[in-house]
Amino acid sequence: MKNRIGRFGIASVTLIIFIVFLGCASSKEYSYERIVSEQSLAHVRKQPTARSEFEPDLSRLERPVSVLDSIRIAINNNPDIDIAVSRIRESEATIDEANAAFWPRLAFYTEYIKGDSPSTYLFKKIDQRRLSPGTDFNNPGMIENFELGVWARYNIYNGGRDILRKKIAATGLEIGQLDRLTVENALIASVIQAYYNTLAARDFIEVATETVSTVDSQLNIMLVKFKGGGALKSDILSLEVRLAQTRENLIRARNNCSLCMAALANLMGADPDTEIELSGAEWQPVELPANYDDGIVAALGIRPELLKAREQIVLSEMGLDMEKKGYLPSLNAHGRYYGDDSGMEFSRERANWVAGVVFDWDIFTGFDTKARVQKGRAVLDQALAADRKTTQSIQLDVKTAYLRSSEAKARLKVAEISVAQAEESLNLVKLQYEGGSATITRYLDAELARNSARMRERSAFYDWKKAQADIGRALGYCGLCARKELAGNEE
Repeated sequence: MKNRIGRFGIASVTLIIFIVFLGCASSKEYSYERIVSEQSLAHVRKQPTARSEFEPDLSRLERPVSVLDSIRIAINNNPDIDIAVSRIRESEATIDEANAAFWPRLAFYTEYIKGDSPSTYLFKKIDQRRLSPGTDFNNPGMIENFELGVWARYNIYNGGRDILRKKIAATGLEIGQLDRLTVENALIASVIQAYYNTLAARDFIEVATETVSTVDSQLNIMLVKFKGGGALKSDILSLEVRLAQTRENLIRARNNCSLCMAALANLMGADPDTEIELSGAEWQPVELPANYDDGIVAALGIRPELLKAREQIVLSEMGLDMEKKGYLPSLNAHGRYYGDDSGMEFSRERANWVAGVVFDWDIFTGFDTKARVQKGRAVLDQALAADRKTTQSIQLDVKTAYLRSSEAKARLKVAEISVAQAEESLNLVKLQYEGGSATITRYLDAELARNSARMRERSAFYDWKKAQADIGRALGYCGLCARKELAGNEE
């Protein structure tokens, strides 16, 4: 048994020396390129509690995407979502760290000392159980000792700090989950707006292309008439100027469409240069509250920003209570089992153990506990004020969203009537032009008015769609409802 323990001690010292040498010898290069190449957020999504319910699939971009497809890709691929998921993982780790306080601590240690300190000599020789009778306490000689042992520690009572720390960590996790809902709510609303902006820009290209084609056709007809002496040079010049303007409008429409497409790709976490084809398929969201009064009631119950502000109040009061517990004592149990020997010839007969409890109570700490309590109370006051501010901000947000939706709906009705009137006017002028009673300029002006009305009508239509999405965002519906819809489709 003695030789076995001795060999274990030698092996332990050898292992420690190897670990120290390995730590000193290894050097790690810290650089952005290495970290990005080695690390990945993929492992985050593999965690059961952090994995998104819908696996990211950028291959969807290879075919026409609907609004729902865009939302699905954004939820799974936008870096803001990855940041929120990482924060949730951090909160979950904090809970595990808080739970560790309820377990005992156990550690293995070994040490080597050499010297001629009388106190060290005496205590270590006694622990070796080899103190010779007649030892000169003033000049005992040289001491060399190896000590090998384990120690344990368990907190019996510390004023309830560990329990409160666990509650704080759990509340932090709830706040992290609300942060993710906040990000998803805003992200989905942004995706819907970007999608309809792109559709509107695509419609503008169609109208602008049609205008260029019409003006170019009329210019060719006018050139034939001019060669035959049936048109004036001024008519040719007027049409050439109009053609240049329409081509400029077409270029502007295409550039705007490219920018909208890049913005949509960016929201979906794809490269801005990614080519995306939109299917234009409608997405009918859940039925929204009909008016502001009903909407504000819903928003104050589910809007994640407000729920987070309320959790912050709870968290702040927990923090205040944590500081107050600084006035309370703590009680810890500890124990140690160890052996000492000059040549690592350890044996159970000469092993030592010690166990006990420690009661610790800070009587005076320079008023720092009082200062921390005052600081915690100030943090709670800030949280209460932030809750009131958040409530008012949400009320204004919801009211603004409903007013803008009403305005967009009214503008859409006016635009639809304007298109009908412009179509009728164009038909009338076209008949007059073909009969020779209206000039080409009058005809093109009527067509331009019709096309402008069509553009306003499409813009008003998509603005109304975006206003509906903005109401959903203001109420906090976007994230919750879209995820339900996605879950239903996945099934």
